[in-house]
Amino acid sequence: MDYNATTPLEPQVMQAVTEAMQEAWGNPSSPYPPGRKAKDIINGAREALARMIGGKSQDLIFTSGGTESNNLVIQSVVRHFHESQASRGDLAEQPGPAEGAKPHVVTCTVEHDSIRLPLEHLVEKQVAEVTFVPVSPASGQAEAEDVLAAVRPTTCLVTIMLANNETGVIMPVPEISQRIKALNQRRVAGGLPRVLVHTDAAQALGKRRVDVEELGVDFLTIVGHKFYGPRIGALYVRGLGKLTPLYPMLFGGGQERNFRPGTENTPMIAGLGKAAELVTEHCEAYEAHMRHVRDYLEERLLAEFGKRIHLNSRFPGTERLPNTCNFSIRGPQLQGCMVLAQCQTLLASVGASCHSDQGDQPSPVLMSCGIPFDVARNALRLSVGRATTTAEVDLVVQDLKQAVARLEGQA
Repeated sequence: MDYNATTPLEPQVMQAVTEAMQEAWGNPSSPYPPGRKAKDIINGAREALARMIGGKSQDLIFTSGGTESNNLVIQSVVRHFHESQASRGDLAEQPGPAEGAKPHVVTCTVEHDSIRLPLEHLVEKQVAEVTFVPVSPASGQAEAEDVLAAVRPTTCLVTIMLANNETGVIMPVPEISQRIKALNQRRVAGGLPRVLVHTDAAQALGKRRVDVEELGVDFLTIVGHKFYGPRIGALYVRGLGKLTPLYPMLFGGGQERNFRPGTENTPMIAGLGKAAELVTEHCEAYEAHMRHVRDYLEERLLAEFGKRIHLNSRFPGTERLPNTCNFSIRGPQLQGCMVLAQCQTLLASVGASCHSDQGDQPSPVLMSCGIPFDVARNALRLSVGRATTTAEVDLVVQDLKQAVARLEGQA
């Protein structure tokens, strides 16, 4: 029950990967038939991704995954700010940020490390300034009002994840985008840089409908292995290179219109396209099934442990992912990692899998959401998948019951 960490490949995805390995091994840049076949597969996958997110295929580039996509956005926007500043020159009559001003980015305290760490690195190198907006303890969200209040004259990027990987909380990205769009009209008139909006949609795709037009974002990160696809990704850029700037981090053979050079990984791209097709066709069914199983899990936990259970990811009035349950079982010996170590059936995590080396330290995400230290330290994150059954939930709850009994010396 750790499908937020990663997912297995769907059989149809494996088939698409295998067929591409066997039949489309040509270099996609080659003009002869094997190369053209590979290119056709890549173009078809790009179109499938575009349909999944309601965007245009020409606005998508393939990357190695979410970390690369997120870094590409951050580096591009910071570089664009500096180049725009340089092109303005030092003419006194031109309004805008002061000469030598650093670009400013607004994000929130519960972002994935692939956002937080690049931003902290830029601050350390004195290349940019960053504001980490705290999430509201009442909603678990980065509130639009707080995000807008953090915007400065030098702000060039707002990056807020679409859904949190530990709590499942859905962030108010459409509202943030809408308000930034209105703000941009005034900023441009006043000679200030346009604020671009990015969302990391890694956890939301495949679990709920995602539409770039409804979200109103300039950039959106896609991560294949979160929706039963391969471990590559993509980046959506609204009006790529025209409306929205993007600068390559790599230089080479000119693939992906020079934005992401390197011979394309045709088999993995084929698999990503097939995974996107499945999401487009079945997302509502996936969502309904996962919500049913997740709700059953929470009912069983409450029935078994009663008032000892604290559901860390439930915030009144806040939407969350249909598959995610973050909870704590109260008790001094019941730290999350200790409970998992006693479990014989359950495979899960205490939070983000990339933080699995933190031992019994409480999740910074839960602490940011206002969960008390002793409760957060006991947290477990269970995330169900497309094939998880209620019978498996029963096994898990029984396993947890026995683990707790062992830790408390009752068995």
